[in-house]
Amino acid sequence: MTKEQLIALGLSEEQATKIIEGFGTMIPKSRFDEVNDSKKQLEKAVAERDGQLEELKKSASANDDLKAEIEKLQGENTTAKEQHEAEMKQLKITGAVERALSGAKAKNIKAVKALLDLENAELEGEDVKGLTDQIKALQEGKDSKFLFESNTNNKQQQYRGFKPSEKSERGGQETAPTTLTDAVQSHFSQNQ
Repeated sequence: MTKEQLIALGLSEEQATKIIEGFGTMIPKSRFDEVNDSKKQLEKAVAERDGQLEELKKSASANDDLKAEIEKLQGENTTAKEQHEAEMKQLKITGAVERALSGAKAKNIKAVKALLDLENAELEGEDVKGLTDQIKALQEGKDSKFLFESNTNNKQQQYRGFKPSEKSERGGQETAPTTLTDAVQSHFSQNQ
């Protein structure tokens, strides 16, 4: 309001001047509405930004959770792969050892295998590094050579002592002597 409007309302000039001086210049309603609308729009924009920040925090934490889960699964996959490779290596070593022991004619593969030092065994192609030397030492060792078949055991076993008579030694007889007397007579009759 202006000073003239206050005087028109019935106030004295002094009163109108004091009111104008006390309140300063009045802001027109249109300007007030404009500033008020701007404030409301800014508050609404801040509220929207706060909502977006909360959503980003949630998605970021979800992303962090997903990233952590992915890293955990990758770690588990790496561990599983390493275990699988170690198991495959051990299976290959076991197979190579058993083939070598079979080739060396071990009587009991499990027993001979227990005597081998396979703790740091490494594959060299399809054979285990240093295995042939260990097997050879066991084959030649006095306390372990019995675990392997020897080459002399492969020959036909020869008997000493009494040799059963064969048909040609009986002098053409079809039947064997049944008594000791018949056997002695048969023997002396063949040697004459």
